[in-house]
Amino acid sequence: MSSVLYDAQGPRAKRRNVLFSGIFVVAFAAVAYWVYAGLDDKGQLEWALWKPFFSGTEAWSTYIWPGLQNTLKAAALAMVIAFPLGAVLGIARLSDHAWIRVPVSVVVEFFRAIPVLVLMIFGLALYANYTDVSSDDRPLYAVVTGLVLYNAAVLAEIVRAGILSLPKGQSEAAMAIGLRKNQVMRLILLPQSVTAMLPAIVSQLVVIVKDTALGGAVLTFPELLSSANTMIGYYGNTIASFTVVAVIFIALNFALTTFASRLESRLRRSKKSTGAVVGVEMIDDLDAVGHALPRSGGGIKE
Repeated sequence: MSSVLYDAQGPRAKRRNVLFSGIFVVAFAAVAYWVYAGLDDKGQLEWALWKPFFSGTEAWSTYIWPGLQNTLKAAALAMVIAFPLGAVLGIARLSDHAWIRVPVSVVVEFFRAIPVLVLMIFGLALYANYTDVSSDDRPLYAVVTGLVLYNAAVLAEIVRAGILSLPKGQSEAAMAIGLRKNQVMRLILLPQSVTAMLPAIVSQLVVIVKDTALGGAVLTFPELLSSANTMIGYYGNTIASFTVVAVIFIALNFALTTFASRLESRLRRSKKSTGAVVGVEMIDDLDAVGHALPRSGGGIKE
């Protein structure tokens, strides 16, 4: 059976695909067994190393949960600040006024070009030398500052690209009916571009969650990965601790992407329908108007 996008596979192609699939499964099983055998030989699969996560709550309440709370706090603060800031910067880059567009473009390109870790380090030095922020709070402030500056610049480009992806006829039609530029942006362009921007925005939010680990590695911010290092020093279970932390990060990011996918699907479905429902009364009114119109030429009958 053929399709518009591709031709149906023949017998030889089907046999070739089955052969390649079998080779991949065998290779994957071999690699999985090699990893398992290596961990078993090193004693990393012993129950004593995994027991803290399955019997008792000490590991969770002392190390994992506090670290997860700090990760979520830093990521949430960065998201709340970076998203509106990025939207404002992205819209400003589309301004017709050069005195707005040029400086904003310089700022966005500047912070996009600097690694987020460097921004965190600069933030820590800034708070240490020029503010009264306590030493306990400086790592959190520095991590959030670095994440906001970098991701706001990236989100600004996402917003700008999403707006520019719309047909020019959208804004031209809005201008034709007398809307101002800010009304066109607020009422016409931004609502339509949200669906197009959503996948890229969610990808950037996932990056924010993962980049909080940089603060733990360099700035002694007690986030989830940093707490895992402390836990490893206490239990001596490197592989087990990092595996649990990896599963938690995967679950967080998977939940975020799943929510965004459902939201995007709902937005797309809502745009496919006009939402107008014609009732019996409206049909009767339209029929009456139709009978009032002349069959050929002339004006409307009195």
